[in-house]
Amino acid sequence: MHALEKILARAADVATTHAGEILNCRIDIAGINDLYLQTKRSFLEMGGTRIHAPQNVVMFLDHYAPASTVSQAGVQKEFRQFCAQQGVGHLMDVNRGVCHQALLDAGLSKPASLIVITDSHTTMHGAVGAFGTGVGATDLATILLTGKLWLRVPEVVRFTLHGTLPAGVFAKDVILRILGELKADYAVYRAVEFTGPAVSAMSQSERLCLCNMTTELGAKTAYIQPDAVTAAYLAARGAAPSPAPLTTDPGYTYADERAYDVSACEPQVAAPSSVDNVAPLAAHAGKPVDQAYIGACTGGRLEDLAEAAHILRGRHIHPRTRLVVSPASRETLLAAIQAGYITTLVEAGATLVTPGCAACLGIHEGLLAEGERCISATNRNFPGRMGHRNAEIFLASPASVAASALAGEIADPRPYY
Repeated sequence: MHALEKILARAADVATTHAGEILNCRIDIAGINDLYLQTKRSFLEMGGTRIHAPQNVVMFLDHYAPASTVSQAGVQKEFRQFCAQQGVGHLMDVNRGVCHQALLDAGLSKPASLIVITDSHTTMHGAVGAFGTGVGATDLATILLTGKLWLRVPEVVRFTLHGTLPAGVFAKDVILRILGELKADYAVYRAVEFTGPAVSAMSQSERLCLCNMTTELGAKTAYIQPDAVTAAYLAARGAAPSPAPLTTDPGYTYADERAYDVSACEPQVAAPSSVDNVAPLAAHAGKPVDQAYIGACTGGRLEDLAEAAHILRGRHIHPRTRLVVSPASRETLLAAIQAGYITTLVEAGATLVTPGCAACLGIHEGLLAEGERCISATNRNFPGRMGHRNAEIFLASPASVAASALAGEIADPRPYY
């Protein structure tokens, strides 16, 4: 079996399983964000009175943090009251940041765990060896009621990354290049595993970016085998050492296998209005940008802010461009303050906003007006994703975003390395 199959088998109390089988699985972590008040309503409509395992439930108030409308404030108040009534101790309030990074920072995302959150980018937790997947409100309500959810065991595809990333090229560029080749429907209800020497050489932050964006391939989940890098990252966040990581059996047959030489990769961008509309950044270089955005669960971690600070140190953003920075979590913000990155970015002209999802989904803090163009380190560029439907969003690495903010147009970060 694959390690992901072993996670599901253990959660379903069966000895073995295989792709296509449907299992009723115990959920280790069930997460709800503030977009999904329907989860509570569905729980009550199903006859729920007490959450089955409140210690396994995490509430995230992250998509509009803090509330910017009376309606949003009412939703968040209702969730806080629900947590208090139900004994949910893991309330990640508006000061904690994006759900996925907040979960990691709290030491709750661990190898061999089955993590289900009302957010499609829960695939990110595969970077620590967990089975992470997103669901809707009704499925999450079922977990609140029973502690379990049925899942179909996905096929697994493997991407082997060879070579060494050139200076100024990052995991975001690699996954965008893969998206451009394979397109957004390649991995529908499949799991994507990353392996190879280039993955082993990546930091945990870069691995999280890879797994996060497998959602844009249609993936059900993602996976990277935990190693010493993973262990050190989790230990620094106080994650319990158990359960131990699971491993894939020798000779496991993958549904598909692809190999990529990252040495040949250059900065990439996904142009409007599809994540798989990818080309080398050079194809769009010189296009003016009104806003540059660094943040979210894809591109707002400490290393991302460090790369932006490296490019912007002692410089100032272009007068026609605004740079919005939203750290992925409270812990990220604190570490970036201590490292001096926030001072560097603000002195360079950046606007710092609350850790959280912010403008990534077009609700809060940094929205685009009609006709504006944004280069963003986030994960989606659909029409209306960050504001007006007639705004343009180009996706790129945080380094490319910082270089573009400095130039006032889409620009290559490699000269700064």
